[in-house]
Amino acid sequence: MNEFEKEDRLPRTPMSRSEFAQLGDGEVAYIKQLDPEIAERLFPALQTAPKGIDLFAVLGADGTPLALTDSRNAAIANAIENDLVPVSVH
Repeated sequence: MNEFEKEDRLPRTPMSRSEFAQLGDGEVAYIKQLDPEIAERLFPALQTAPKGIDLFAVLGADGTPLALTDSRNAAIANAIENDLVPVSVH
């Protein structure tokens, strides 16, 4: 029996919500395209999101909004500048 087969037989406990939310915290940033209404909810300081343009949010691993931009490349650059690995969310 190899190492992986032994590991498969170990009992598994599901992760709690808080453990799951912290997975990747400080390491991963999710890049997500948003419509203006959702952007306004996630970023309350944004009084009125411009209509008719694409918006991209940079979100922490736990979903915390970190940045908002009108360019996917700018969102990725923001994540990298903050030492986070950008991952797209669909």
